[in-house]
Amino acid sequence: MTFTEKAPVVTPPETAREPLRMAVLGAGWVSRKVWLPLLAEHPAFRVDFLVDDDPVAARSALPEGTPTRVLSRPEEIAPRSVDAAIIALPNHLHLPVAKALLERDVPVFVEKPVCRTLFEAQALALDHQARGGSIGDITLYAWSAARHRTDVCRLAELLPSLGAVRSVGLSWIRATGIPQRTGWFVDRRLAGGGALLDLGWHLLDVGLHLLGWPRVVRAASTMSADWMSRGEATADWSRRSSGTARSGPGETVEDTARGFLVTDTDVGISLETRWASHQALDVTTITVEGTEGVATLRGTFGFSPHRLRKSSLVVLRQGVEETIALPDEPVGVEYKRQVDELARRLGGSADGQGPVSGLGEGSMAEVTILASCIDHIYSAAGVEPPSPLRPPESDAAPGTPTCPRVLPTRGSQ
Repeated sequence: MTFTEKAPVVTPPETAREPLRMAVLGAGWVSRKVWLPLLAEHPAFRVDFLVDDDPVAARSALPEGTPTRVLSRPEEIAPRSVDAAIIALPNHLHLPVAKALLERDVPVFVEKPVCRTLFEAQALALDHQARGGSIGDITLYAWSAARHRTDVCRLAELLPSLGAVRSVGLSWIRATGIPQRTGWFVDRRLAGGGALLDLGWHLLDVGLHLLGWPRVVRAASTMSADWMSRGEATADWSRRSSGTARSGPGETVEDTARGFLVTDTDVGISLETRWASHQALDVTTITVEGTEGVATLRGTFGFSPHRLRKSSLVVLRQGVEETIALPDEPVGVEYKRQVDELARRLGGSADGQGPVSGLGEGSMAEVTILASCIDHIYSAAGVEPPSPLRPPESDAAPGTPTCPRVLPTRGSQ
């Protein structure tokens, strides 16, 4: 188990390497604010294609005069014309688009949530294996940027001093942060879920990583959507859309999820995710309790303007508190480190080495475990997953379920 505290800054080597040719799929918020600017300023990458079925939105996401080409569909990316792709599309498109690109030998990084259900994770893993890959193969990457936060790394360093871990508490509670009021994001058929999938994926990625990726054997949970009808709970970056959430004919997602998981290592994991609350600030809390002490990290993940001024990390042992020093860091620096790590894994790092192999972090094995936790929590709350409902049988034909080849991209993240 490793956390990247400070990934090395990639600088051009003396003998210049050709930048990695990238395609970004989706022209939504995460592409405009994170992927496109970070890839553009990184010497290891060159963004050749931006794919979105709204060409106006796509062009507005690019600086004037950029050589990046705008395409309408993933199928327009010619074979061998890119070295890797970032999938930042609506949740229901992650599986089919990832499958389509991997079949063409294009490595992909899939934004969270990688998949909506355990079934989709297993289908993607089976499809990959059928083409000679493995569940841990490096051609699919998926890990939360939160792993690269220094405060999270400091917490990981403390684990040996806490003794045997008995419980982990994970919470991300926003003051006002419902990201979207209409469209796919609040439609359970398309999004797969609400606050649990949106915020819980980050929390579980960190929490399970701290624990060494145990499997979950049982769960209890409750969910509610009390804030979805309150316009004042809309996130600042989405104020243009207020009022009651409307998802068309589908079921509206939850704004609050509370769950408790038990792992096969007898560790209890409590989880709370909320898009809105009565709090004044957005607060992320990770608490690890062991036989020799309790460590509590409080900060704010993500880019919210309603954040704690600085993270804090406190260890409690027999009534004595110890405060662990943490550096001040710019908001979003973990995403820059994530891009540095992606460059290293794809072989675009300054040391001139090829792609990194043999690494489990961000693999389908981890994605499958995380997806099983999400499924457990929704199932315990009586929430039906989006179709398809069945998990693949052990003797199912490789690659099931089949996915459409023509894929809309409108409404990306």
